[in-house]
Amino acid sequence: MVRIRLRRVGLKRQPSYRLVAADKESPRDGKFLEILGHYNPRTEPFTFEVKEDRIFDWLSKGAQPSDSVQQLFKSVGLMERFERVKSGESLDAVLAESKAYYENRKVDPRTRRD
Repeated sequence: MVRIRLRRVGLKRQPSYRLVAADKESPRDGKFLEILGHYNPRTEPFTFEVKEDRIFDWLSKGAQPSDSVQQLFKSVGLMERFERVKSGESLDAVLAESKAYYENRKVDPRTRRD
C-alpha cells in the first residue's frame, strides 16, 4: 500500500519535511516513490508547497495520507478540492483555484527560533 507521508530533512533542531509517496513498510527517511512537495513548520505561517495534480493522481490510485499529512491537507483545503474533482468538477479549474490560494498566502521566509 502506498502512503503519502512526511520525510524529515534538515539539521538538528531545524526540521523541514518533504512530502513523499512511499510504500507503507519503508522507513521514514528510507526509499520513496516520488517527491510531491515540501513543508516547513518553522516559518510563520508554515510553508506548504505541493504538486496538487500529482497528489490528486496518487489519491485517485488509492494512496492513503498519513494522519499528519491529512491534517495539513485539511488546513490548506486540499481534501475539499480533491472531493470536488472526484465529483466531476474540472481539474484545471480546481488547480487554478489552488494556485491562487498559494500565491495569496503571505509567508514570512524567516524561520523562528524555538
